[in-house]
Amino acid sequence: MYSNPFQWQRIRKRVLKTGESKRSVAKKEGMSRTTLRKILLHESPPGYGGIQDWEPEIKRMLAPLAPKPLRADAVRRRWMEWIYDLERGVLDEDALSASLSHASGNVRKRILAVMASERGFSANAVGEHLRLSRATVRNCLLKFNSGGLESLLGRKPRPRMADNESFGKALFSLLHEPPSLSGFNRTTWRMEDLRKTLAAGGLPAGDEVIREAIRKAGFRWRSAKVVLTSNDPGYREKLAYVRKVLSNLGNDERFFSIDEYGPFAIKAKPGRVLAGRGESPSVPQWQKSKGWLIVTAALELSRNRVTHFYSRAKNTLEMIKMAETLVEEYPGARTLYLSWDAASWHMSKKLLAFVEAHNVKGDHAPRIELVPLPASAQFLNVIESVFSGMARAIIHNSNYPSVRVASEAIDRYFEERNQHFAENPERAGNRIWGKERTEATFDLSNNCKDPAYR
Repeated sequence: MYSNPFQWQRIRKRVLKTGESKRSVAKKEGMSRTTLRKILLHESPPGYGGIQDWEPEIKRMLAPLAPKPLRADAVRRRWMEWIYDLERGVLDEDALSASLSHASGNVRKRILAVMASERGFSANAVGEHLRLSRATVRNCLLKFNSGGLESLLGRKPRPRMADNESFGKALFSLLHEPPSLSGFNRTTWRMEDLRKTLAAGGLPAGDEVIREAIRKAGFRWRSAKVVLTSNDPGYREKLAYVRKVLSNLGNDERFFSIDEYGPFAIKAKPGRVLAGRGESPSVPQWQKSKGWLIVTAALELSRNRVTHFYSRAKNTLEMIKMAETLVEEYPGARTLYLSWDAASWHMSKKLLAFVEAHNVKGDHAPRIELVPLPASAQFLNVIESVFSGMARAIIHNSNYPSVRVASEAIDRYFEERNQHFAENPERAGNRIWGKERTEATFDLSNNCKDPAYR
């Protein structure tokens, strides 16, 4: 069967000259390695004694037909030898080879792509052996050359839905509304209801994403004091009116968020303190009060300025006094918008009559417009955030000797705050007055009222 001199010479040339392995040649020729070894021992097949006389002619005839060594085969053998040396640990160890032992999958391929390129393999060869595109190989080299191993192995962080600002605003806007406004016959929100409502609004999210966003904001489902809601049936209409006024506020118009803080007793107050090891700060439960205070204040939203005075009661007369104080303090304004919660003395007949009489009288004084907030919507009253910051800075951990000293401390706080925002009108809140719970702006996703500031 193997007596063809041309086949005989071709097989010998593949093994003896081109360096192809005996195993590979035997497999491709369909013969045993024993037969192959016999062919290699003799220059011509048996029974052709005169083959020596034909050798020049045979060589001349076989020369153009003899297969040339392929570059791909040489590159493949070189690749296999390099991989073999790499696995045996023969090559010098560096950061790349050290990280290779702990890598797998695509990470291992990226490291091998860089190492092979440094060994002189082309992008085509690397891509062929690692089953990667040339663009991926070049991208791995670019990352490694620009940022080293950390850049090569680092993953681009994916944007998280729980950190999305638009998603957070939409979520907490829902939490501030009663579920009935979204078509659910319930008084409290369920996870399933939130998920369906957000998906209908174009913000689909799973339960875990919603839970994570709520946890990051410090909300807890079990605490109704934190997740504040309004039960006002006209919640959306009143909220829309407030936002309309704020969005169309002119340069000669002022919008005020008004409320009272207190009454609170002047005595030793608890709070967070920096205590040493073994110390246990405490405040006596039973103390003799040195007096009490009620702070009535108005926050002008566009300039972040606070106007305040001290009251002896929470009633309509104090609200009228605040309106008159603001009219005197802002004589050049055209309209003053007064916004407060739904307390009875904030919307009494006597107060409405005063506002109507003031607007009819004119006398070039600013016009007063009332913009009430929805019922049970203290979380939208921006002045509550300022009260929170004042309480943490001035009231907590205090032990003032008298009402006068306490009121002087509060006066200094508001004076310094007003001075700061007069000099830095664009830097509100967190830079210096970091104790304030939320930024002093009107936003339906804000929770301005801190249940712990008192």
